[in-house]
Amino acid sequence: MDLPRSFTIRESSHRIHNPFTSEKLAALGRALHLAPGTRALDLASGSGEMLCTWAHTHGIVGTGVDISSEFTARARARASELDVADRVVFVHGDASGYVADEPVGLAACVGATWIAGGVAGTIDLLRRSLRPGGILLIGEPYWRQDPPDQHTVEACHAGGKDDLRALPEVIGRFGELGYDVVEMMLADQDSWDRYQAAQWLNIRRWLDLNPEDELAARLRAELAEEPARYARYRREYLGWGAFALMGR
Repeated sequence: MDLPRSFTIRESSHRIHNPFTSEKLAALGRALHLAPGTRALDLASGSGEMLCTWAHTHGIVGTGVDISSEFTARARARASELDVADRVVFVHGDASGYVADEPVGLAACVGATWIAGGVAGTIDLLRRSLRPGGILLIGEPYWRQDPPDQHTVEACHAGGKDDLRALPEVIGRFGELGYDVVEMMLADQDSWDRYQAAQWLNIRRWLDLNPEDELAARLRAELAEEPARYARYRREYLGWGAFALMGR
């Protein structure tokens, strides 16, 4: 049980595995007004930056669950670095069916709604861990612009145009599911650049050290093509945001 090795190579230097900068992540934490002692659950927690920094800054406690053994190890190291290892715990495992042992005030899945088959399924999964009056936090992509053709759609890593919605429709969908959007933080093109471009340097440095690896040819081709493809398509057409929800 683990992520594909290519993924961990691409994001080997990343503390945040989505198009947020540390400044945006910190701003989101402030915007949620989390009380000290708030218990949180973060499904697909990656390298643990959200839980660790919010525990350090806001005094929350909680658990992160991620399928990557490498990212889970990094999360535990980050917790020790920030001196919050007594407040946050990281579990290497499948987040798709994970429910907290006791209700939490913040239940999050920031950028991996595939773990439960999409937004509706992920909200239902998180709701099972949430105390009454708590906040759900969902990270989700959306169309910044209407994609003109299927090639653009696929270059944005979507199978079809209807796989994603425009931002107003994403927000409307949360309402259809019975939730108020009470806060949001959106990536911008600069934060997308930091997420994507850092992957290219990670790949190049890995290639220099591992030219004979079985993944080398595939990642070499990716590095040759990806920067221009990103600039032409995802940077222009794909948005991403984190949305805080409360049940009605």
